[in-house]
Amino acid sequence: MDEFAAEIESLEHLWARAWMNRDRAVMKGMASRDFVFLLGGKVSAVLDRPSWLDAATSRLACEQYQFHDIYVRQHKRCAVFAARMSFEGKIGRAPWKGELWLTDLWKRGRIRRTWQLVERIVSRAESDPELGAQVTSMQLWK
Repeated sequence: MDEFAAEIESLEHLWARAWMNRDRAVMKGMASRDFVFLLGGKVSAVLDRPSWLDAATSRLACEQYQFHDIYVRQHKRCAVFAARMSFEGKIGRAPWKGELWLTDLWKRGRIRRTWQLVERIVSRAESDPELGAQVTSMQLWK
């Protein structure tokens, strides 16, 4: 893993630990003012920054997580982090767990030069292992 990818992955773990600890101050400092959380599914849902900070410190709990198949790519002052994530948590008192696909967009500020999370997109991980193999077979750079 290169230094840039390690830096972004480290930020991802810092964010996840802050969520687990319900540390509003850390998440608020890491989230851009226009942060959006998008839950993809048959019925999608969007939380803006204030809604996310409220939910993540009260009704939407992260209890365990683990990243797999990590992908990091830099685009000038932006970074994309994508990974399959094993997740256990709760929405209110109801358990929420399983394999998720997570895509985060980070942007480096012009003045303070710190990375901030701009957007998080979460959806269920594809369960058909053949689909990935079929798409991989279409790669031209083999």
